[in-house]
Amino acid sequence: MTMLKQGDPFLYMKVGVHANESLQDIILRKRAEIAAAGVSFWGYGGNSCHPFTAVQPFVKQVSANGTKVMLLMEEISSHHYAAGKAKEFSADGGNTYQPVPKGVNVIGSRFALIVNSLDDFDLSVPLSKTSVGIGRMVGTRGDQYIRGRVDKACLVYDPAAHPGPDDRVVKLSLAAQLAQPYAVVLR
Repeated sequence: MTMLKQGDPFLYMKVGVHANESLQDIILRKRAEIAAAGVSFWGYGGNSCHPFTAVQPFVKQVSANGTKVMLLMEEISSHHYAAGKAKEFSADGGNTYQPVPKGVNVIGSRFALIVNSLDDFDLSVPLSKTSVGIGRMVGTRGDQYIRGRVDKACLVYDPAAHPGPDDRVVKLSLAAQLAQPYAVVLR
């Protein structure tokens, strides 16, 4: 995917230093995990993209017709120092847990997106041309939703619904393909 078309769904996330590890080191580790295990867990926190109330329902809804959902990431300067390695994950609302796959490490996170690719990417997108795709803020312009401490969202590229100036353009530098079960809770 080199550009977005009207109606394309994606998960947007700001990324940077996490658990005191540089983004470049994280990328190398995640690519090695994908090569060895077929998937990697991209860890995160916060409730704006909760696995069971946002990510899983969003991906299932928009992929019902075969659409693939990508995680598109904007690199930022960050200082995340949380620690703790997840040992188990749940994909079913916390009813059952299973071990994190051998060779996969997810550190300092409450949740994780399941990805089976991680590629360099180069696309500038005006957040004003996107809409929140699920939840109580559905339809809200991306630039009105992504602000303050909100650093991730389930979005739909929707320039037809939001004509006008292209304010707040973000540079997306990483892309990952989501894999089932798309998002999980960690412990």
